[in-house]
Amino acid sequence: MHAKRASFIGAGLLSLCVLVPAVDSAQGASEARTGKPVMITRFFTGPDGLTHAEEIDAKIAPGGGVYNLLANSGAQIRRTPPGRENGYHTASRRQYVITLSGHAELVLSGGQTIQVGPGSIELAEDLTGKGHITRTVGTEDRIAILIPVSGQP
Repeated sequence: MHAKRASFIGAGLLSLCVLVPAVDSAQGASEARTGKPVMITRFFTGPDGLTHAEEIDAKIAPGGGVYNLLANSGAQIRRTPPGRENGYHTASRRQYVITLSGHAELVLSGGQTIQVGPGSIELAEDLTGKGHITRTVGTEDRIAILIPVSGQP
């Protein structure tokens, strides 16, 4: 029962995080008209065998619309406790990682550190090479949705 409830909640939150641009009440109507950018951080293995990152703008019309994610199947919800560190590792598969709550640091093999928190979207594609470190930071569990991507990069 809890798994079904978590899946239903996760799917609803995923819809909110990915398909609907958030509007911060402090920024009001002007952002509602222009649309707050929805960014995806893609990290991948470069020709040097190291993990690199780039920002992808999920272009969604200011008045509303949809950004199609890459084809996927087998989405998961993952919980990691504060203080957990997964040493250098590559992504187990091409996947989107969407943080719903909690915070983490991603340390890329070149030394760059990326902070992620609620609403962060990453596209993990560093399937070879040295990989990256993932650390859950702060005082709360990190809850993330992992959505596998099919096809070639």
